[in-house]
Amino acid sequence: MARRAPTTTAVVFATATALLLTACGGGDDSASDDNEDAAGNNSPSPAASKLSAAPGVKRPVIKLPSSFRLTFENWTSSDPVEQAMLDDAREEVRAGYAAIIANDPDSEAVTFYDTEGIRGLTKQWIKSYTDKDLTVIGKLPAFDPKVVMAGNGKGAALTYCTDETDAKTRNRKTGKVEGNPAGTSPYVRYSLSLTKNEQGVWQNSSVRGERGKCSR
Repeated sequence: MARRAPTTTAVVFATATALLLTACGGGDDSASDDNEDAAGNNSPSPAASKLSAAPGVKRPVIKLPSSFRLTFENWTSSDPVEQAMLDDAREEVRAGYAAIIANDPDSEAVTFYDTEGIRGLTKQWIKSYTDKDLTVIGKLPAFDPKVVMAGNGKGAALTYCTDETDAKTRNRKTGKVEGNPAGTSPYVRYSLSLTKNEQGVWQNSSVRGERGKCSR
């Protein structure tokens, strides 16, 4: 899946996307089920709260190390359909980072939140880290989400931005830490297509990343 944006530590897919997945490291591998808001305060993961209560749908529990700060700023909507889509899109992002951290390219959580047509690219993206013994550390804010819903209620388009200023990779064997090279814009805009499956779960069907297209 065309994913998150290219950095020295992120590989751009042939489909011209990529994304710096940030994960925790620094020797602290304790797990957390929390997301953080814009102020850095912990808030329950949607998968562990209201989303898991949806009748007939058992969402995966996604855990991120406490040293990785993945924040979602203003990912809220007064429309319940849009909010459900934003919640699932957020969990898909968390699933990708968790897979890299866990060294698990075959993550069941990623499979849950991706359509069949995009899972192979997602796995390729995860392996661009795990095959090189890389994990991710630091802080990655995701902000400025914009939603356009399809008229049939089963499709949506989402754009959002990330700030990779404090996102880095760490080699699991050597401990070497690297970030973006000097002069590289840390801002990446992602454009996603999402489809609502028969279970009522919003799954990613495409992702495209463009570096330098956002600002704060």
